[in-house]
Parts: sequence; structure tokens; C-alpha cells
Amino acid sequence: MNAQPQENIPMMPEEYLEFDKNSEIRHEYFDGEIFAMTGASLDHNQLNHNINRILGNQLLDGNCRVFASDMRVKVEKIDKYTYPDISVVCGAIELEMVKGVETILNPVVIIEILSDSTEAYDRGQKFTHYRLMPSLKEYLLVSQSNCQVEKFLRKKDGSWNMTSYDDLKQSIKIESIGCELLLSDIYRWVSFKK
Repeated sequence: MNAQPQENIPMMPEEYLEFDKNSEIRHEYFDGEIFAMTGASLDHNQLNHNINRILGNQLLDGNCRVFASDMRVKVEKIDKYTYPDISVVCGAIELEMVKGVETILNPVVIIEILSDSTEAYDRGQKFTHYRLMPSLKEYLLVSQSNCQVEKFLRKKDGSWNMTSYDDLKQSIKIESIGCELLLSDIYRWVSFKK
């Protein structure tokens, strides 16, 4: 999904939540500004579906739940509201409830599917913000233009270790939730259009 800034006056978080609740499209929020989330490509949607299905099947009988891009997540330290492509919560789900609007506070895994317009943001500022969430253990960036997935794993000392995968025969172990993703399954029906 692409975030497009809106021309508007600054909003407080409560105003944003009310606005987003009543809007036909989703919006992200940071530092008083809202950003409309625009549509995604066929390959983006296919990747999202594939990963959600695979993780959902592997986690079916456990205590972790997978959420698609319609579930909002909040980075509490900076009042940032965002819609990750995929998020996973294990154990009790911590929710912020404001005027009937639910927002997850404790994702363990976040996965973003990269596009040309969001790649720099997803790698940079967005990841910087996500790292402020103490619950987050793993962050995956999935390319839709070629076979490449980068996994960032939080180490015990708080630093992050990155591993890159670029072969359809490889598999990714998502250690914090005990899952494994085969790249050939992630990229099934994806055409790698440029």
C-alpha cells in the first residue's frame, strides 16, 4: 500500500481515529499528519495473500494470530498509527480502544511488502519507528519486483541482525513465532513485473 500525504490541518490522535473510522479509505497517522493509503498492485496483493495463508495455517493451533493490512498498529512512544501489510501477535492481544476503534499495541512480527514508492520509507523511517515497539522481534521486507526477502531479527542486546534471502529454494525461519516460509510459496503466482 502507498501512503500519500493529505493537505489538512494538524490533528490530535483522537481526531485522527474518528476521521479514519468514518473514512472509506484507510489513513496512517504521525506527528499530527494523516496519510491516505492508496491501492496496491496485483503482485502486492498476491504476496500478502500467500504470506497470510501460510502463516495462518502454521499458527492455526497455537497462541499467535496473523492480521492483514486492515488492522492498525500503534507505536506508542511516538503516537504513530500505521497499517502494516501483515502483523502477528502472540499471547494476549494488547489493544488501544478509542471511541470503539481497535488498534494493536504488541505485534511480535511485522511484514511489509515493498513497492517503488514505499521502499525507502519502509526501510528507513518506518523501521526506525517500529523498533521503538518493545514487543517487536522480527521485521520482514518482501520485494514484489524480484525474489528478495530481508529479515531483521532483534537480538537480546536490542541490536538487529539482517539476513537476506534471494533464491526460491530458500526458506525463512521466523524464530519468534516458530514458522517457516519457503520463498517458492511466498512468490507463487507473482510475475516480477518491472
